Amino acid sequence: MPHDIHELFSRLAAPESRAAEAERIAHELGAEAFLVFLRDEAIDVLTPAPGFPQTLPGGPDWRDFLKKRHDFGAMEIRLPFPRGGKPKDSRVLVVRDAVFMLIGAETQFPVETFAQAPLLPALLQAEAEQLASRGLVRVAREATDRATALAASLDKARVEVRRKAGELSQALEKADRLNDDLRALNETLEQRVSAEIRERMQAEESLRQAQKMEAVGQLTGGVAHDFNNLLTVIMGGLDSVRRETEKDRGDLDLARLRRMVALASQGAERAATLTSRLLAFARRKPLAPKSIDLNKLIAGLSDLLQRTLGETVALENVSAAGLWLAHADPAELESALMNLAINARDAMPDGGRLTIESANVSLDENYVSALVEPVPPGQYVMLAVSDTGQGMDKETIDRVFEPFFTTKEAGKGTGLGLSQVYGFVRQSGGHIRIYSEPGAGTTVKLYLPRDHRVEAADEEQVSDRADGGSETILVIEDHEGLREYSVGVLRELGYRVLEAEDGQTGLSILRKRPDVDLLFTDVVLPGLNGRKVADEALEFRPDIKVLFTTGYTRNAIVHNGRLDEGVSLITKPFTFDALASMVRKLLDS
Repeated sequence: MPHDIHELFSRLAAPESRAAEAERIAHELGAEAFLVFLRDEAIDVLTPAPGFPQTLPGGPDWRDFLKKRHDFGAMEIRLPFPRGGKPKDSRVLVVRDAVFMLIGAETQFPVETFAQAPLLPALLQAEAEQLASRGLVRVAREATDRATALAASLDKARVEVRRKAGELSQALEKADRLNDDLRALNETLEQRVSAEIRERMQAEESLRQAQKMEAVGQLTGGVAHDFNNLLTVIMGGLDSVRRETEKDRGDLDLARLRRMVALASQGAERAATLTSRLLAFARRKPLAPKSIDLNKLIAGLSDLLQRTLGETVALENVSAAGLWLAHADPAELESALMNLAINARDAMPDGGRLTIESANVSLDENYVSALVEPVPPGQYVMLAVSDTGQGMDKETIDRVFEPFFTTKEAGKGTGLGLSQVYGFVRQSGGHIRIYSEPGAGTTVKLYLPRDHRVEAADEEQVSDRADGGSETILVIEDHEGLREYSVGVLRELGYRVLEAEDGQTGLSILRKRPDVDLLFTDVVLPGLNGRKVADEALEFRPDIKVLFTTGYTRNAIVHNGRLDEGVSLITKPFTFDALASMVRKLLDS
């Protein structure tokens, strides 16, 4: 029988009975569940409306549905329901302010009918906004309570003043002096209260800024983890195609295949660079810091920097004598310098001068106490990059480290260059500061921790040997496609390869196979993570070699932004040659 949509929706008006009424409505319409979603504009994701179940089954299909911006209108999709259940047919209606969903069973109810009653989405949207505003109301209430307490204290002080003035009214001269003293006391009290309020407001603003940057860092780190798995499979597959096409076959258009592989490889490499920058901003990129002579590093980069800047920009190095050693990752520092040089070049379209200056500095308590993020006082090696370009206003400077923020034209930049530099410096335990004015150029100062060693670390000679071998290797990887690619590469190189999809299975294989020479494991695994697997394996096989791989890791093999001592790591995405070289290097060590 037809249903009155207005009557159905009117039953959902009361928040306390909405969940029960939604369940009864679903059964009346022949479905297992009835859900309503609202779009959270701040993060552009669908979220359950107030009063409806806030916990969803989860999984990639649900995540894709919640993130996807659907076109208005009705549609049919399949989603797993309930948690752990099989995919079920679902009928969905997307309107301007909400998304309605009937899940499962054999419902034939036309979801287009939901559009005839727009009041329910408006009601749910208002409730969601009310819930979001409660936090602001609570803060306002606390401020009101503090103001009330302060007013009570002031009233009490005024009563005390009147009482004392009455007692001393007969001694006019003494009363005059007392009134002057009290007046001065009141003025001082008001100044102290005003200063306290200002300090609290500044502290709250600093906290909000730090929390925002941390939230963005966590978001980009999580995205980069899944994205790196996909990139490794893509790059690995393309690498296999390239090597296959290098074998001459008369029935293949080798020139076209190689051209397409080259284009696809370029795209994958750009995606890998993008992921690397996201991880750098999120401070989740594993660093291998060493003691660095910055003057020597800058001198070695001068030719490359000049070629990058072009003939219209003059490069000048101002190296300080007696410069301390810095403690940072040399490769990431070189990348940061290149990013700053490219930004400076783009800010000087008609040419100009780029100056790179080094110096020893000490940051004291007064300086670091005024910073938003915590920076320990002490000795630092400062690296300043200054240009004579267009400069920036204060609003731009306040946002310049935000990921994907750029002042360049569309297609001229990703908006991740400075955010990558910011993440690298902060993860290295340092500090970064920008000074700029419109038309007066820009100076970016990097403060890197001082390394108290006497000599800089020697550059490690990394072998690029990509020979295979006949040793036995165990591959532990929960991502099926990535595991298949890694196993295929190692077998192509001649190794005997065993594989496992989780840590427990891998340990069982190691106990049964004492001939395994190398353990190649992902860090992020279900159950036992890769580090715990390696630690347990080394207890009964102390001679086994271990190679870790990861796209994003935290507190497993990386602590305080640095690789643990003695850890060998190949980051995702990796290529055929990179994996071959790293495996051979470990087995030969």
